[in-house]
Amino acid sequence: MRNRGDPVASYAFSDVPRRLGGVVLILAGLLVVLGSVLAGYVLEHGNIFVLLQPAELLIIAGGALGIILVSNPRRNLRALFQAVASIRRHRAHTGEGYLVVLKLLYVIFQYSRRAGVPGLEPHVEAPHKSEIFRPYRDVLADGAVLDFICDSFRIAIAAGLDSHEMERLMALDIEVQRSGRQQPVRALVIVADSLPGLGIIAAVLGVVVTMRALGGPAADIGQKVAAALVGTFLGILLCYGVVGPLASHLECLNRARGEYLQVVRVAIATFFHGASPMVSAETARRSIPLDVRPSFNQMERLLHKAKIPAVRPAERSEEPVAATGR
Repeated sequence: MRNRGDPVASYAFSDVPRRLGGVVLILAGLLVVLGSVLAGYVLEHGNIFVLLQPAELLIIAGGALGIILVSNPRRNLRALFQAVASIRRHRAHTGEGYLVVLKLLYVIFQYSRRAGVPGLEPHVEAPHKSEIFRPYRDVLADGAVLDFICDSFRIAIAAGLDSHEMERLMALDIEVQRSGRQQPVRALVIVADSLPGLGIIAAVLGVVVTMRALGGPAADIGQKVAAALVGTFLGILLCYGVVGPLASHLECLNRARGEYLQVVRVAIATFFHGASPMVSAETARRSIPLDVRPSFNQMERLLHKAKIPAVRPAERSEEPVAATGR
């Protein structure tokens, strides 16, 4: 049965609705945008079937697809599709989620004080089999965060890096990840910026077709002019109502991801500077964004309940630990 008082259990239990919430919010926003535009048009006695212009849509959509292919190398295209698909799988970084990773880091720090940092080697080499990591299923499921934590301790064990070198290395890793996540955002921004221009192209081509029909029935000319104007309408609507907001949403997710990794970096760096596990966790807590930052009392109660695995004799190291205190 789920433990209602344990943020680790409750966070894992409520993960599915949290993931779906982001998708529902996007769909609701698109529905409001499109619904408001169409409702206003209908209230002005507009004929909604006039807006159905397959040729104009083909020009705009095909042009946008071509711009994506021309402006992005293959790896950026793959990153773009993965980023858009990841919106459905994205985990919102809530206060509970931050408490979960702080608790894991606290357990790692306490264990390393007992066994020495080299004693962590079997745990970071096989985290899915480790009794330290196994209770934290959400961290195990997040490959990027898990690799960030394990790789940081791996290099500390293998190369004996000091605290400043560790801090620089983790900062570099976060910056590279941030740059990679921004590639899909830039691709979407380029497409969004091009859509009004593509709408104008569709409108100009529609005017060209209309000019050929001059001298014909006025009703036919009116239909062709309307079709041309629909191109401009679609280009502007898709830019400011669909693609632009989607790019902004991805950028917000990327910023939240960077903040999450920054909290992990602060905790590890503080511990390697010689702080105690509790001080390291508190320093990391202070770096959490205010809107999702848990209180110190919440964190303290959770960390005091943390179960530190027993140190096996084979894992014990003679390496001295500078930090003292809880």
